[in-house]
Amino acid sequence: MKALRIYAGPAARQHIEQHGLRPQDVRTIPGAAGGPKGLILGPLDRFIFGRWLTQSSQPVDLVGASIGAWRLATACLSDPEAAFGRFEHDYVRQQFEVPPGQKRLSPHQLSERFAESLDTFYGGRIGEVLGHARYRLHVVTSRGRHILGREGRARTPVGYLGAFASNSLHRKSLGAWLERCVFSTPGAALPFGTTDFRTRQHALSEANFNRVLQASCSIPFLLAAVHDIPGAPRGAYWDGGITDYHLHLDYQPADEGIVLYPHFQQAVVPGWLDKGLRWRHKSTRFLDRMVVLAPNPEWVKTLPHGKLPDRKDFIRFANDAQARIAAWGQATREATRLSDEFEAWLGDDGRSRDILPL
Repeated sequence: MKALRIYAGPAARQHIEQHGLRPQDVRTIPGAAGGPKGLILGPLDRFIFGRWLTQSSQPVDLVGASIGAWRLATACLSDPEAAFGRFEHDYVRQQFEVPPGQKRLSPHQLSERFAESLDTFYGGRIGEVLGHARYRLHVVTSRGRHILGREGRARTPVGYLGAFASNSLHRKSLGAWLERCVFSTPGAALPFGTTDFRTRQHALSEANFNRVLQASCSIPFLLAAVHDIPGAPRGAYWDGGITDYHLHLDYQPADEGIVLYPHFQQAVVPGWLDKGLRWRHKSTRFLDRMVVLAPNPEWVKTLPHGKLPDRKDFIRFANDAQARIAAWGQATREATRLSDEFEAWLGDDGRSRDILPL
């Protein structure tokens, strides 16, 4: 395989050596935060949800933060291949026109436009997501505590400075500033343990769905926090990636099943504030039953500008949105290699030899 790399925890690798990887083995699928990087997973999403998992019938828990939550909510729509195609089209072509007299959009202006895009995308279709026959959606948000309980010009930067300092010393101490708040399909239990970090769970509903999804994508200082979500405690809710950047969770899949993780890199980083803390990027026992599908770093170098799409492209192409759209479009077209190679690997009797340790 040239474009795709497959990594697996020890229990997952043993399972594949004995049984292969079958659609009926999958019990949980995470979706990481990471903004435009998630675009590279579009072809894998279309294959997995549109053609592969349809060969099985077991319930599957979908756990997402930020763009990962948006992707996995899209998987719950009828005709997921078409839904993912629209998701990719709309995300690649998004443009933010700045009003005269402004250098950039304010967080509140960006949030208003994002809310409008969610209303358009899921308008009249939330029932499809919440009522899916097999998929149980879990959207991760980060709820502020104490000084971060409300957003403010002074209190937000002071609060996040405290959160950063506390997290640098001990990840659990971040819970004094922010807590993991998961909104789930009604009646669905969390598919992971919660002793690692302060956690709440609440039900998704027609009344709060768009606000929850917006909160899960609300990057501090770039977008405004979402306050007082219906069906949950009052407070400010931010991007789920702050507490759970790549969803390095204590997965407990039913029936010793597999956690299948289409991801844009090998490392499963716990929180957004851990990006620079390299010692927290290592695998742990939480990932023993996980299979990660990720692009080969050498293949990534062949993409436009030698990298995955990312938020910095909005700055790189600030005066030429069409160039950014072209670069992102080329990257997503090239990413069909990932799904093609995964499909071929599934049919290869010697597939276990291609698995790398997670």
